[in-house]
Amino acid sequence: MSFKIFAVLIFVAIVISLGKALFHLVKAKDPEQSRKTAKALTFRIGLSLGLFILLVIALATGLFQPSGIGA
Repeated sequence: MSFKIFAVLIFVAIVISLGKALFHLVKAKDPEQSRKTAKALTFRIGLSLGLFILLVIALATGLFQPSGIGA
């Protein structure tokens, strides 16, 4: 159960990072805001990639069991 909570927390961090990038994109009047947008999006991509790799490892080791249609 703790793995699912950890995955959800990472997903929430991804959404927060996306919102932060949107905020800086809307506010982009100077080059500093553009850098902050790029930095937030880069962080989001890193979190997404890390979550994907973590899910693949968890599925391979049996730590995470899928449920639903076709499971």
